[in-house]
Amino acid sequence: MAAELITLHPDNPEPRKINHVVNLLKEGAVIIYPTDTIYGIGCSLFNKKAIDRVCRIKGLKPKNFNLSFICNDISQIAEYVKRIDTPTFKLLKKALPGPFTFILESSSNVPKILDVNKKTIGIRIPDHNVTKMIVNQLGNPLITTSIKDDDKILEYTTDPEVIYEEYANLVDVVIDGGVGGNIPSTIVDCTNEPFEIIREGLGNIHDYV
Repeated sequence: MAAELITLHPDNPEPRKINHVVNLLKEGAVIIYPTDTIYGIGCSLFNKKAIDRVCRIKGLKPKNFNLSFICNDISQIAEYVKRIDTPTFKLLKKALPGPFTFILESSSNVPKILDVNKKTIGIRIPDHNVTKMIVNQLGNPLITTSIKDDDKILEYTTDPEVIYEEYANLVDVVIDGGVGGNIPSTIVDCTNEPFEIIREGLGNIHDYV
């Protein structure tokens, strides 16, 4: 059965449609959705079968999956990381929401939830109203990864109609939030001091340090 294609205004998404997506996520749906950087593929953190599907779609084993959580706010982040020291907290508060993925030490909750012994996780709070509304209404993070294209020059597909054609038989929902970006988030490792930039992306972390 082909995925639903749901069109949402990126700035003012319709609450009724957001509710529909959230209900599907609670039932175990895998969705493709816009962020402030590139389109992502994800599911509810608390649905192991859906997480396994995301891994299969990406051709990854769960133990090799670089986990990223899309969170609602910093207080939600605190539920899944071991600690947030003062310098890290100040950085997160300045830079989020925004085009960054912060690597932090995972708390003991993460292996219990995912059944994967991951010492670190990536944390994102995208500055995008569709994502914000979904995570807020879901009440828990999305677990997510990026959509990549087979074309290494393009790398990230930006057209939601093209994304739908490629993934219609693999996921449950594709959200059309307009043309996406093709520059991923900047990845910042906060597990040691000083912070280390793992990947230069859309965000400039030096604006916040």
